[in-house]
Amino acid sequence: MASTVLQFHPSPASSTARIQPVVLFSICDSYVRRPDQSDRVIGTLLGSVSADGVIDIKNSYAVPHSESADQVALDIDYHHNMYTSHQKVNPKEVIVGWYSTGFGVSGGSALIHEFYSREATNAGQITAVHLTVDTSFTNGEASVKAFVSSNLSLADRPLAAQFYEIPLDMRMLEAEKIGFDILKMTKVDKLPTDLEGMEASMERVHSLIEDVYKYVDDVVEGRVAPDNNIGRFIAHTLASVPKMSPAAFDKVLNDKIQDNYALVYLASLTRTQLSIAEKLNTAAQIL
Repeated sequence: MASTVLQFHPSPASSTARIQPVVLFSICDSYVRRPDQSDRVIGTLLGSVSADGVIDIKNSYAVPHSESADQVALDIDYHHNMYTSHQKVNPKEVIVGWYSTGFGVSGGSALIHEFYSREATNAGQITAVHLTVDTSFTNGEASVKAFVSSNLSLADRPLAAQFYEIPLDMRMLEAEKIGFDILKMTKVDKLPTDLEGMEASMERVHSLIEDVYKYVDDVVEGRVAPDNNIGRFIAHTLASVPKMSPAAFDKVLNDKIQDNYALVYLASLTRTQLSIAEKLNTAAQIL
């Protein structure tokens, strides 16, 4: 009597993902610009996969779609045209998966993931990643998760796909961290200027210095047990600070501010000249 075999095909367990901040900003921007009838945004992730299984997500673009209670339809032609155009600019960035806004994996994800798995395979990648971004920033926190899928099949017939979360590394520079914190507020009157951004950075540095001062004071007074690793880190940080008198520091800071003002003035002057040139060109065409 022949037996039917239930097969489980796991994805590589060593897979991890790394995402660039520009991808998150692009996804949130696409969500803000979405059509009124759409509840979420779906798009393509571009990047590369290293030999050790790290999926590096470097870029993305939204793909128009329509969905109902029981189906999701992607504009595949638009996706292929966008990918072809992107390949002409940066051929090293290939399809590594897809993203959707919302909290976690939702209905219909298996079918979309199957499509992007084929696209990633055609691009030379072993696996595809599914990135979910909670654009509502529930409780002021951004839930960004990465998933890969495992296939469950009966004999040669696929039955279902199981998603499981993989580690996601998201590293930001200080300027990117400030922008991401503003993004989490969901509602702001205006974007901060360079000076306001510098002020926020200085306030954060001051807060960190206060924390270090409190820790050192607690260690000296015997309220906290000393940690050699923290001590070495503080010593290395202090040694990396250049020795500079207050007068010299004020001069360097003021010179930097003057340079920033000069750049702002030149940029404003350039915008004015371009606007005048555009109006003159329009008037010449009318005449």
